[in-house]
Amino acid sequence: MPTPDRRQFLKTATAATAATAAASIVPFSIGAPKGRRALETVNIGVVGTGGRGSGACNDTLTINDNVRLVAMGNLRAEKAMKTRDALKEAHGEKVSVEDQNIFGGLDAYEKVIDHPDVDLVMLTTSPGFRPWHIERAVQAGKHVFAEKPVCLDPAGWHACRRSQEQAIAQGTAIVTGTQYRRQKNYVEAIKRINEGMIGEPMSATARYCSTGIWYRDREPGMSDAEYQLRNWMHFIWLSGDQISEQAVHNIDVMNWIFGNPERCFATGGRFTRPEDSEMWDQMTVDYYYPGNKLISFRCRQVPGTTVDPHNVIYGTEGACYIKAINGGASIVDKNGEDVWAMRGNIGAAYRQEHKDLVDSIVAGQPIVELQQTADSSLTAAMGRMSAYSGKEMTWDFMTNTSELDTFKHDLTIDQAMESPGYAMPGEWKLT
Repeated sequence: MPTPDRRQFLKTATAATAATAAASIVPFSIGAPKGRRALETVNIGVVGTGGRGSGACNDTLTINDNVRLVAMGNLRAEKAMKTRDALKEAHGEKVSVEDQNIFGGLDAYEKVIDHPDVDLVMLTTSPGFRPWHIERAVQAGKHVFAEKPVCLDPAGWHACRRSQEQAIAQGTAIVTGTQYRRQKNYVEAIKRINEGMIGEPMSATARYCSTGIWYRDREPGMSDAEYQLRNWMHFIWLSGDQISEQAVHNIDVMNWIFGNPERCFATGGRFTRPEDSEMWDQMTVDYYYPGNKLISFRCRQVPGTTVDPHNVIYGTEGACYIKAINGGASIVDKNGEDVWAMRGNIGAAYRQEHKDLVDSIVAGQPIVELQQTADSSLTAAMGRMSAYSGKEMTWDFMTNTSELDTFKHDLTIDQAMESPGYAMPGEWKLT
């Protein structure tokens, strides 16, 4: 990541400011835990044991003393076993996953969710599965950690709404992988925006511009379904394109500050993707928020280009710069003078979301924050659908009219699946 410039951190910033606790200004609901048994140790099952799944397991096992990993599911069981062995070496007795509790195949998620010893299910597969796995876990009465994005289309958003309501009613937790909502410099920066330090927020720029992304070749003998699942980033029903899978972090920050957008207009294209990839490699979206406030959003994955995954919020009395990863946050007044700064620590934020989740379960006050992440995920999908269609998109259309459901609900592992190719504006049809 680029080295932060000197404006980012005031020489006069005090140690007390740098150590300010992130008093929660994250909006979430609390479930009503009627008749639920108290938990001293929270037993965890994970669905999806790739990079994000193993990372989430490591984070919760590191920060929580009262957790135990007891079940794992993955498309390939042998990969789950390797992840189990690595976690066992790192965390010892906190990892108690017998071979018979490692499940493979497309139905592995059901076996983890239905495992009688599992209290909390962590859902970290490719994003297309997310809303449906969440709904299944909530229906089974389990607590949930769900990685972002939590939906890729309006059908998934409605599924998330149902899960949010049921989790609140039955007293089960849902925490999502939007770690910036628990990163201290983000929380403190937005707290100061809300307190008026930059005046009234009027507009913003949000970017997730990066270099290329991974691509996995097709192995001999693979079915279409196996190949798409292996190379999931490049198929829209599984990833939602970069704007959903990766750049939703920036969109979530904008929604955190401005609410949900009323409409958007987008454009973009592709120049560098592999031939069979359905992804575009860049999108630009103008999001219009209540009060006709404009957020200029841009995402890009092109090898050899400048990396910029940062946000700037412009107010009537100044501006707030919120940088990604460990870049920190700062505020300047309307004359460009530094007035506040704080360093970032994304590693602590990744762990804190798991600490908050487990603490809420043990305390009998389960956090339910699915809706805010579902709204941000739908905002990303709205930008993608505007870009693909070449038409303006509205929040009303996305939530009240569109029936788009991109997921393959009757998927089998040996299924023949012809890719529709990449979207062409003017040809891609709205539903």
